[in-house]
Amino acid sequence: MTPWLTIIGIGDNGLASLTPQAQALLWQTETIVLGERLDSVLEGAHLPGLKRILSWSAGFRETLGEVMRLRGTPVTILATGDPMHFGIGATLRRYVSVEEMLILPSPSAFSLAAARLGWPLQSVAQISLHGRPLTHLNRHLLPRARILALTSDASTVIAAAALLVKRGFGASMLSVLEHMGGDAERITVMTAQQMLENTPPLSDFNTLAIDCASESPLLSPVPGLPDEAFRHDGQLTKREIRAVTLSQLQPFPNALLWDVGAGCGSIGIEWMRTAMGTRAIAIEGKAERIAMIRANADALGVPDMEIVEGTAPEALDGLDEPDVIFIGGGINHEGLFEACWDALAPGGQLVANAVTIEGEARLADLRGAFGGELIRLSVARAAPVGRYCGWKSLMPVTIWSVTKGENA
Repeated sequence: MTPWLTIIGIGDNGLASLTPQAQALLWQTETIVLGERLDSVLEGAHLPGLKRILSWSAGFRETLGEVMRLRGTPVTILATGDPMHFGIGATLRRYVSVEEMLILPSPSAFSLAAARLGWPLQSVAQISLHGRPLTHLNRHLLPRARILALTSDASTVIAAAALLVKRGFGASMLSVLEHMGGDAERITVMTAQQMLENTPPLSDFNTLAIDCASESPLLSPVPGLPDEAFRHDGQLTKREIRAVTLSQLQPFPNALLWDVGAGCGSIGIEWMRTAMGTRAIAIEGKAERIAMIRANADALGVPDMEIVEGTAPEALDGLDEPDVIFIGGGINHEGLFEACWDALAPGGQLVANAVTIEGEARLADLRGAFGGELIRLSVARAAPVGRYCGWKSLMPVTIWSVTKGENA
C-alpha cells in the first residue's frame, strides 16, 4: 500500500529545519494539517498544488474526521519534534495502519534537552505533562532521578515546582529549556523552591528538566510500599503480603490487570508502577473506597488507573480482556471465579488471596480442580511490649496462583 499520510517533525526554526526529502514531500501534498503552535509556520511559503490547510486547533475530533475523509489523497501533517514520542503520530496509529503512513521525525524535545544538559538519555525518565494530570510526575520522584517532561505551557512549570516542594523535593534543580533549536532558545536554571519564591518570565513553549534531590522517605518502584503510603480503611493488603502477591502476578510491560475487590487500590497501583505501559482496572463496590483509590492513584503517580464502581462478577461485563487477574476478596462469591477464569486468555495468570477459613477452603478446592501453586504466609512485626519489644502477628494469608492452560 502506498502511504497517503505523511507526518513530518519540524523544529523551532520552522521550514528551515526540514530535510530535502521532507521539503519535497511538503511541496507535493494536497492538504497540510498544522500541529499545535505551528499556525504561523507557513507564512510566506508558496506551496504549488496545495488545496487546503487544516489545524488541530479547530478541535481534534473535527480535524481527525476531515483527515479520514481525505483518506487516499496526499495529506501531510506538520508536528513538533518526533511525532511518535508523545506526538500526533502515536495518536493516529489508533486510526491508520502503519502501511498508510510515512513518518519523518525531527529530534524530539527529549533528545534536544539531553544534548543541552549532557544527560545520557537512556538514564532519564521521559514523560509528558502536556494535557495530562500533573500527578504523573509523582511516580518518578526518587532521589537522584532525572526527569524530562513535556509541558502544556509556563504554568506547568510552576505547578510542577509546587508539587516538588510539597513532596519534599524543593531542592531539586529545574532547567526550563525554551524554544530549543530556534532563535529564542534560552535555559533557565533554579531550584523548585526558588522557582516558587521568585518566578521568572517563562515561554509557554518549553521542556522541563528535573534533577531530583530529596530527604523525603523513599517510595521505590519495587513492590512493597509502606502501608502508610496508602489511604485506607483497614482493607489493605499489608506490605509484606503485597510484595509477595505482586511477585506472583508477574507484571510485564503493556499488560492489563484486573484488580477485583480492589479495596484501596494498593495492588493495582503497585502493578502500574512496576513496568512501562502497564494498565490496571480496579473494580470496587463501595463508593468511599473508590474515593480512596483515586486519591492513592494520584499520590503515587498513576492517575490514569481505570476505576469501575460495582460488584463482581456483574461489574466485569464489557471490560477490556485482562492479561492477569487478582482477586483480593470475595473468592466465595457465587460465579466470581468462573467469570474471571472465562475472561482470562490462555496463558494468563490468576492470583487470589484469602484470609478466612472458608476462603482458604475455596482456594484449596480450586487448586485441586485447576492446579497452580498454593502458599500460606504468616508475618510478624516487632512492636512495643511494655518497656520491651515483642512480635505482633498479622493475620495469615493464603495465596493461590495459577496459569490458564492453552487448552482451557
